[in-house]
Amino acid sequence: MRILMIIDGLPGGGAEKTVLTLSSGLTELGHQVTLFSLRKVCDYAIPEGIDFQVVQDTCKKPWRKLTEIPRRARLLDRAIERAERSGKFDVVFSHLHKTDRIVAHSRVLDRDKVWFCVHGMFSFSYLRHRSGLSRWFKHSKIRHTYENRNVVAVSGAVLHDLSETLAIPLRRKAVIHNPFDIPEIQRLAEAPFEMQGQNYIIHVGRFHEHKRHDRLLRAFALSKLDTTLVMMGNGSATKIDQLRQLAAGLGIENKIIFRPFEANPYPWIKGARLLVLSSDCEGFGNVLVESIICQIPPVSTNCPGGPAEILTGPLARGLTALTDESLAKTLAELYASPPVVDRDTIASFGINAICR
Repeated sequence: MRILMIIDGLPGGGAEKTVLTLSSGLTELGHQVTLFSLRKVCDYAIPEGIDFQVVQDTCKKPWRKLTEIPRRARLLDRAIERAERSGKFDVVFSHLHKTDRIVAHSRVLDRDKVWFCVHGMFSFSYLRHRSGLSRWFKHSKIRHTYENRNVVAVSGAVLHDLSETLAIPLRRKAVIHNPFDIPEIQRLAEAPFEMQGQNYIIHVGRFHEHKRHDRLLRAFALSKLDTTLVMMGNGSATKIDQLRQLAAGLGIENKIIFRPFEANPYPWIKGARLLVLSSDCEGFGNVLVESIICQIPPVSTNCPGGPAEILTGPLARGLTALTDESLAKTLAELYASPPVVDRDTIASFGINAICR
């Protein structure tokens, strides 16, 4: 099968990493994969066997923003026509909302072959803080992109958000969880690292409002755990300083380590007693699966999105309400008596299990 993946650039991010993992897995299964990046930005190594092409918009005109979507769609169409000289694509996957808006304007793609891969909760990430005309306008753009289109969502919650909460009728729909390269993650997790052998719990994620690091700090203080909390991620100096001040106000500043994101966070995850996620919303929750692959039980708020679909069976003990008290209680309980992560659970997130 000839497959085209399209994404608006490959900066460091969960969705971008998922696209590369999925492309690699499909290639290993014998499919011919072409990957179009619509911007010349790539923070990852491109897996072998993938036909990688940059389809870059070079317009510098002052009014370029006003014509961006149709202009970039025409540029994409020309790249598709060139690529299809050696054979038509059997299926096309578009990833992330900006890409989807461009692909929706394509005049050469067969609508029946195009699947829009939705990675997040639009009602939360795009509409939560909007009202009136601003909300209506944004909702209209979302509807225009996805109405009567084929959509694959990374979690059931993401699909429900688009088709039910936002009431957008879809042509065909499916849920496919993100795939993970289990052997590679486990290999990387064996690397030496700075806190090897020390006692700590860890949060891995960018310092953004919806990650709710403030909730995590308050819950950690309430739990009274005799351990260190490592908060690994990138963010603005202002945001990190606010969290440092909160930790000081809670009297736990000596138990918190703020650390920039590591290119290989897996040794840090594997070396932890627990991994914790304190978000208000997660499209899927990649880091929860990565923790499971490293055989470290996760604790997560049962927020809208993927966590409840990931933490099932014995691991469901790690789900908490979106309150400081519930998170503190679950942290203490799992720290004292962590559930066992079994091999079947790990295997269910592998490339072969998902790509087939």
